[in-house]
Amino acid sequence: MEVRSRAMTGSHIKLLGLWGLWLGFIGYAFLLAPPDQPETLNLITRLATAQIDGINPLIVSLFNAMGLFPLIYSAVLLADGRMQSIRAYPFVLASFAVGAFGLLPYLAMRQTKPVFSGRKGWLLSVLDSRWFAVPIALGAFVLAVYGLCQGNWVDFIAQWRTSRFIHVMSLDFCLLSLLFPLVLRDDMARRGMGDRRWCWLLALVPVLGSALYLVVRSPLQEAVPDATQLSQSTFS
Repeated sequence: MEVRSRAMTGSHIKLLGLWGLWLGFIGYAFLLAPPDQPETLNLITRLATAQIDGINPLIVSLFNAMGLFPLIYSAVLLADGRMQSIRAYPFVLASFAVGAFGLLPYLAMRQTKPVFSGRKGWLLSVLDSRWFAVPIALGAFVLAVYGLCQGNWVDFIAQWRTSRFIHVMSLDFCLLSLLFPLVLRDDMARRGMGDRRWCWLLALVPVLGSALYLVVRSPLQEAVPDATQLSQSTFS
């Protein structure tokens, strides 16, 4: 009884913490972050269309990494959502546009579900495959090398202090990096991987670490009821 009470208390703390983080992030982004700059829309257009001449490589890498994160989360959360009372896909889709703003409500509402039941289907099979994970990991590696080796940190810090777009995108990147371990334990449990410490250390490396986790993790274990179980559930 005491253990259950502690678990419920921990769940409530996590729930309040994640909702508070979501509301705080929204409030900070719109009320306290640096103001918008006149050239922001033009910068976003150039980044989205790969017209990157003259743009700081750190900003280019950051912008593209924010496109990889939703793919990484989709490979974990869409399977997780099959076991939840709420589906994950609306929040995953929202994350492609607004990052952590879209994912935090799902992370706050989900429950710990370390078992996967049913068949994966074609979409989860794709997301579970290394054909999906390896290009993401390679992309994350290229972006990291490009940004860190050729980026101008002085210019980046100056833009971080004066541009809402760069400022909020950077904080969003950090938040998505820090939130990934929240769904890691259940994902490893569904795959029969146990609690491997090296996976936790890997997941703490922004983007590249979580992408590499997708490459090295075990396949999702399907739990399909046999004919006897199905007949019993039908007549019970």
